[in-house]
Amino acid sequence: MSRMVTREVSIGNRVIGGDHPILIQSMCNTRTEDTQATIAQILRLEQAGCDIIRVAVPTMEAADSIRSIKKRIHIPLVADIHFDYRLAIAAIECGADKIRINPGNIGSEERVKAVVDTARNYGVPIRVGVNSGSLEKPLIAKYGSVTAEGLVESALAQVALIERLGYDRLVISIKSSDVMMCVKAHELISKQTTYPLHVGITEAGTLTSGNIKSAVGLGIILNEGIGDTIRVSLTGDPIEEVKSAKQILRTLGLRRGGVEVVSCPTCGRTRIDLIGLANQVENMVTEFDDLDLKVAVMGCAVNGPGEAREADIGIAGGVGEGLLIAHGEVIRKVAEDHLLEALHDELVRIAAKRKQERS
Repeated sequence: MSRMVTREVSIGNRVIGGDHPILIQSMCNTRTEDTQATIAQILRLEQAGCDIIRVAVPTMEAADSIRSIKKRIHIPLVADIHFDYRLAIAAIECGADKIRINPGNIGSEERVKAVVDTARNYGVPIRVGVNSGSLEKPLIAKYGSVTAEGLVESALAQVALIERLGYDRLVISIKSSDVMMCVKAHELISKQTTYPLHVGITEAGTLTSGNIKSAVGLGIILNEGIGDTIRVSLTGDPIEEVKSAKQILRTLGLRRGGVEVVSCPTCGRTRIDLIGLANQVENMVTEFDDLDLKVAVMGCAVNGPGEAREADIGIAGGVGEGLLIAHGEVIRKVAEDHLLEALHDELVRIAAKRKQERS
């Protein structure tokens, strides 16, 4: 697919826009004031593949905590600010790599200017965020309801304000829990600006419904070449957001590397706990994120090898024993309770071989 070219913006040690890869963002659900819990969660998110992390800054204590957090993490940190412009200024002064604000709820233009001036002095980019739940009443009245057009108009008006104040290191996000409204809004705004876009379906929901809504919405938006950073917003462990985002990008061919797990849906021929085994495999392969291959988990030793022909490596279950297979060919038979171990050993062997080939 052809990606839309946007301006390059540096965020800490990463760059978005231009021809840079789409980066994965998540948000901590810890209290930012609890620095140890927040640091621990960010380090877990880093290991899962998170590229940029956002934290809530509702208090001065939270803003001050950014100093300690920044010393222990390795990815850019974004401070999420609502209403109080002084928190945005403090977050920047304490080391935030980017701030997220909605200028519409920060207050007067004088207060917005104070934030913009501080961001300019520290070279910190501003993400202008507009959500359907916070759309200004005059725009709701103008369009009769919350609409994609209203979201775009709101975002561009906020951007214009910051531009008038002499700053253009900006990122834009326009989000809605209405998937198709969100898609339309991104289609509209991508034709009217060259600023990088952070995309996501806000308040998407739980692990099941949120993943479906995010996959549909982000899939459409990204497939149109729109988006420079993404977040899958889920009611749950932020680790799941990162895992889902990686899968969406890989499915669209926008990110390579890691292990893709495919598994059969089970049927009456299945004689093993395929559901449990597939989940174990999916968790196990996260340690092989530098590999780029497909792993199949099949429930039937009769059809498994043939159905897994497109996979680099795989296992197929049977009664008491199973098969280790590669590109549809049986490598060897394995005791049923050693299938996971056999697959892990084969992945270790493949990883070692590829490392040797690169050296």
